[in-house]
Amino acid sequence: GLLGIAAFSFVLLMSGAYKWIEKTLIALVCLMGIVFIAAAIMVKPDLVALGQNLFVPSLPENAIMMVLGLMGTTVVPYNLFLHASAAKRKWPDRHDVSPCRWDTVISVVTGGAITLTIMITSAGAAGLTGGKIENMTDLSRQLEPVLGSGARTFMAFGFLAAGLSSAITAPLAAALATSEVFNWPGDMKGHRFRMTWMLVLASGVVVSTLGVKPTKLILFAQVANGILLPVIAVCLMWIMNDSRIMGSYKNSILTNVLGVAVILVAIILGAKGVVTAVGLL
Repeated sequence: GLLGIAAFSFVLLMSGAYKWIEKTLIALVCLMGIVFIAAAIMVKPDLVALGQNLFVPSLPENAIMMVLGLMGTTVVPYNLFLHASAAKRKWPDRHDVSPCRWDTVISVVTGGAITLTIMITSAGAAGLTGGKIENMTDLSRQLEPVLGSGARTFMAFGFLAAGLSSAITAPLAAALATSEVFNWPGDMKGHRFRMTWMLVLASGVVVSTLGVKPTKLILFAQVANGILLPVIAVCLMWIMNDSRIMGSYKNSILTNVLGVAVILVAIILGAKGVVTAVGLL
């Protein structure tokens, strides 16, 4: 299965066809959404409690690392580079700002919704049987009272789509960011561009075969993303307020206020995460 995912990602990225890559990612996200939204509905969550905790969030004890991980996996820093490069190819004219903005809103909301449905499904499944969920197998097993014997197959499709999308976007984002930094000429078929995403993809395959427990490794990676996120956000805020770059499209006062609020929350959570991590060493 690991080699199959790597081979699929390799072939798709090697094609260098942006439109096919985009359509494949959209299809994978749709599959994820269908699976996890359906599962979240089937576990019949407490809607009152869900609404209360959406608008009045609380932080459970010793949960700061998990919160950082959730933040890092919902708004992945390297996906900002991926989206920026994709937007430059898809909307090259400044008058395309409106559709580009709507595309960004839809992408962020969709990603947040999928993360939310996974959390709802996990909490609901644990509540049905009273068991503890630490991995995908536990989650599938806990959903058997609702989905029957097909629970594992059903959830496998959702997590397979998640794995495939990550196996495509992570190498692609790394290659796009690197090519922008070094101002490499050419397109997605350039040899330096391809060597970059090949290195990232190969690294993922090698690490996955070393027998390291994937749950902890994935959580560590997402926590690192959560800590890196405010750094990237500050850089974005700086650029978006530079009139020499943005001209009449620079941030409004309201956008800056909301942006600073988000950055402060991310910095506070990141600082707590660093303190917690140091305490665990």
